[in-house]
Amino acid sequence: MSLQRSERTTAGVRPFALPALRHPTVSRLLADHRALLADLLDGLGSPLHVVLPEIFEENVVRLRRVFAEAGADAEILFAKKANKADCYVRSAAALGVGVDVASSPELVKALAGGVPGHRIGVSGPEKDDTLHALAVQHGSLVAVDSPGELRRLADTARSVRRRARVLLRSRTEGQPGSRFGMSAGERESAVTLCAEFAEHIELQGFSFHLNGYSAAERAAAASEMIDHCLDARRRGAPGAELVDIGGGLPVRYVEPRLWDAFLAQNHPDQYHAGKAFKDFYPYGGQTADQAARAIMTYPVGDGESLAAKARRHAVRFLVEPGRALLDQAGFTLYRVQQVDDRRDTDGYAIVTAAGSSFSLSEQWFNSDYLPDPLLISADPVADEPFPACVAGSTCLESDMVTWRKIGFPRPVRRGDLLVYLNTAGYQMDSNESPFHDAALPTKAVLRLHEGADAPRWRLDGI
Repeated sequence: MSLQRSERTTAGVRPFALPALRHPTVSRLLADHRALLADLLDGLGSPLHVVLPEIFEENVVRLRRVFAEAGADAEILFAKKANKADCYVRSAAALGVGVDVASSPELVKALAGGVPGHRIGVSGPEKDDTLHALAVQHGSLVAVDSPGELRRLADTARSVRRRARVLLRSRTEGQPGSRFGMSAGERESAVTLCAEFAEHIELQGFSFHLNGYSAAERAAAASEMIDHCLDARRRGAPGAELVDIGGGLPVRYVEPRLWDAFLAQNHPDQYHAGKAFKDFYPYGGQTADQAARAIMTYPVGDGESLAAKARRHAVRFLVEPGRALLDQAGFTLYRVQQVDDRRDTDGYAIVTAAGSSFSLSEQWFNSDYLPDPLLISADPVADEPFPACVAGSTCLESDMVTWRKIGFPRPVRRGDLLVYLNTAGYQMDSNESPFHDAALPTKAVLRLHEGADAPRWRLDGI
């Protein structure tokens, strides 16, 4: 009878398996320290974000090596917007990595975490005067979006009697309609203003903003900025030697072959209420290492690579990875609050997790977080295919942590744990909200030490 029920309830649903890639440290935590994770969830509440700074540090070291091997002189600035946890900033400070910020609180947290002001880059459109003042006082590098902002920044620098370090953010030929950065005419005016305000402004280079993950497009844009540096030098700005290529280094969450197979069979029937999504993150695409290498080695003229062109003209790169440095550096735990088993009527169950989809922020981009969550059962039952989507516990119809029907290997029960892997990059806290007066989820910092019986943990915070 059990076999017949399994066949009947899974017919027509056929959840597609998309297991998430796992770092060895994550695998070890999940295999050997489940009791600790369950205790942390019990004590700190659901959902709980587990953050792993040692993996962040590994990513920094590896990405530095990739740029060096490609022949590029590149300085890394961690894009803080990708995760609010203080532990990553502290790791960045310890490794001599800078931080990219876009608000006064982010700048203050970067300083408090030990990052010196000269290693902080300040981006964001049309920044306010308070952020300008903090940046100038601490010697941070400010990416300016317009001649008007440049004038305001010069006034601020004059008032605090310091010289502002500046990048001019410019629109690229490939994305002329971007709301970020200056048109060609505005850029020309800004270079002239930098000379006019030379007592208060030091032009150090150029930056740009791109959507998407095209190595060719990013390399072409960076090549344009090198040309702008050369033009600025001719016009009296000898310090124009930096090109900020931004972030845009993708992360691979699942095996490429599985990703391709998923896309080939994807259909609204595989989602709760027949939900249809127009776009997904490229979960099975390039790794950050592959993308960085492709950008730096891309030919930008007469067969010369981008890195070679930069070396020839004594131009250095700034890179602002966020997600790429957070790859595998954290995961999110939810406690199962209730299970509505609709397999006999709808063919799948609705698992309600304690918490909301605001703590898994892919829906901010009108999409779904696709890697399969792991099921950890306190009292496992016999294996039996169990198709289910995962809902949040708020009163919103749209509060679905996972719209896609997941093929759990056994029935999900109240009290079980769901583990969403690799959520540190943008997922954890980009969209979190104290909706229903719920407290924002806690972050627990874990480190595995050689020879220790159990990981050391603490609450995040400086």
